[in-house]
Amino acid sequence: MTDEMMSLRGLLEKSPDADFLREMIGFAAQRLMELEVGGLAGAGFGEKSPDRLAQRNGYRERDWETRAGTVELRIPKLRKGSYFPGFLEPRRMAEKALTAVIQEAYIQGISTRSVDDLVKAMGMSGISKSQVSRLCEEIDERVQAFLDRPIEGDWPYLWIDATYVKVRQAGRIVSVAVIVAVGVNGDGRREVLGMDIGPSEAETFWTGFLRKLARRGLRGVKLVVSDSHEGIKAAVTKVLTATWQRCRVHFMRNALAHAGRSRRRVVSAFIATAFAQDDAAAASQQWRKVADQLRPTVPKLAALMDKAETDVLAYMTFPPQHRAKLHSTNPLERLNGEIKRRTEVVGIFPNEAAITRLVGAILLEQNDEWAVQRARYITLESIAPISDDPRVRLPNVAA
Repeated sequence: MTDEMMSLRGLLEKSPDADFLREMIGFAAQRLMELEVGGLAGAGFGEKSPDRLAQRNGYRERDWETRAGTVELRIPKLRKGSYFPGFLEPRRMAEKALTAVIQEAYIQGISTRSVDDLVKAMGMSGISKSQVSRLCEEIDERVQAFLDRPIEGDWPYLWIDATYVKVRQAGRIVSVAVIVAVGVNGDGRREVLGMDIGPSEAETFWTGFLRKLARRGLRGVKLVVSDSHEGIKAAVTKVLTATWQRCRVHFMRNALAHAGRSRRRVVSAFIATAFAQDDAAAASQQWRKVADQLRPTVPKLAALMDKAETDVLAYMTFPPQHRAKLHSTNPLERLNGEIKRRTEVVGIFPNEAAITRLVGAILLEQNDEWAVQRARYITLESIAPISDDPRVRLPNVAA
């Protein structure tokens, strides 16, 4: 307590009047976080205690916007489990990004009627270009730092997918692809690894995106999960030494299109028997059996199954505990749904920078939410054996 009082006294003596309130808020917030983390760890910073539950693991920087100005926080990290201060607002960044994009569109006079109504409802009819510029600059710096950060460690599993939004280019309205990559690291935790914008999902675009991830440090990828776009498959083969998994959900949609409306339920249950097998060999055997039985009545579906077998069943060669999360792009669907919900409010983006600003902010906040979840996406015990990262260690388990 004496040390804390001395630190507070020094702060009172040194801080200029203009910065006093902001510094006081920062001091109080930092002390609160240290106390909360000490409770989670079972011991204070540097304290030796038999009751300790977790070790400290440094800090991560985070700006906190308050009415007194921007407060720079150092959020403590734990080696086991996670911590995120409850007084921060996890959704504020995306809301500010959405506001900035709407304001920019409004100022440039290209907003749709729905956006125009929303701008007025938010009381922003008198916003100035300089105000928008300052807000955009603040968001862009944080988003770009997040998207360009080094990718550290081993990433056995990678999901990639694309969604489309509209943007104005040279006086025309065009549709562009926004691609997102999410990975699970050797510690079993999920992170957003990157995003990019391109005119289409061509092979060159996907190849450039994956190479950019590799330059930032992506390594140790064992399985890439995506839809059946040929550009993705070719790019994965070219850039990553990894198995490719064709999304099972997307495949079933394609397969059932050949079955006819009256047969869809039966055919779906029939194919699902292959997915219910215990290992890759049994799944492959059952897959071929189903294809052969469908061949006389639905030859196109049987041919599709012949061609897709290896790619649709690729996930069966991985640990059984992981398969429910590996067979499709479902882990990305909810995130893409949130992106769609936010981007539809804007309608037509004024430029690609505005897309990066809004989508990047959504991804940043989703990444923060995943970081504070106490449970790993995949357990450490089950993922450690397939990780190439020597830093990944199983916890001590009594024999």
